[in-house]
Amino acid sequence: MPELPEVEVVRAGLAPAVTGATVLGVSVLDERALTRHEGGGVQFEAALTGRVIRSAARRGKFLWLPLEPTSGDGAPTDAVVGHLGMSGQLLLRVPGAAPERHERVRIDLVHPEHGEVSAVFADQRTFGSLAIDELIPTGDGAPGGWGSDEASVPRQVAHIARDPLDPAFSDAGFRRTLARKGSAVKRVLLDQTVVSGVGNIYADESLWAARIHPETPAAALSTRAVNRLLHEVRHVLEKALAEGGTSFDAQYVNVNGQAGYFAHSLNAYGRTGEPCPRCGRPIVRVSFTNRSSHFCPHCQRGPRHPSP
Repeated sequence: MPELPEVEVVRAGLAPAVTGATVLGVSVLDERALTRHEGGGVQFEAALTGRVIRSAARRGKFLWLPLEPTSGDGAPTDAVVGHLGMSGQLLLRVPGAAPERHERVRIDLVHPEHGEVSAVFADQRTFGSLAIDELIPTGDGAPGGWGSDEASVPRQVAHIARDPLDPAFSDAGFRRTLARKGSAVKRVLLDQTVVSGVGNIYADESLWAARIHPETPAAALSTRAVNRLLHEVRHVLEKALAEGGTSFDAQYVNVNGQAGYFAHSLNAYGRTGEPCPRCGRPIVRVSFTNRSSHFCPHCQRGPRHPSP
């Protein structure tokens, strides 16, 4: 599943093309892409056609495009919300371009400076979605997400925590939350209501960099260890962003259809049996709920259990 770096790469690619653009028309080819939308394809098309997009915003793994109010000035009250799911893609194409494989929705736009362009939502496995959703005020009064100045967030995204790269992310709040969690630290990192955008790949990479075993109880971490972990999470996410995200197959690409190359920089994830870049011992893989954890058992010592 695309994580923060991959979704941010897509958001940043969309922003210049969609900010200030008017929706000329919408074609819903598969209503399975509207599972989060309250209404069918015809209603989605009618509600979006003619609207002006104000910006492209992101919180964690969610994208949204705030829409200018239909009458009068003021802050946007609704937005197009996108979640890429396992294999969703948002692609920019020239007008009239041939349909993409697994194309579900096409939004035709005209930009005041760049002219016409089509934003295509393609999704092989149909776990992703688009929706028009109400914007509600943020609880802390800060902008809702990366790329937006508006202190609002789509209602269906409001439960998602801020991500570590968000200027409004609270380090102190993160430390307090971990201190109350007796579950494994990796499980906490994957909890999108605690910290968003960190999926399986970047959790493994961050824990490896911080020398923390994924099964260590979050509450057992010292303040210094939590600070080190948060530093490494940010470093890993920023490095992945700089390298265009992680692509293991053709399902994750940017808006131009290009793959990211952070997979070449991975130290733990997906490297089962290969030598740890730090100590040379083999990286191991263990089952973790419906996922896997990759770590170095020498560099990332497991939690100590009290003697019976």
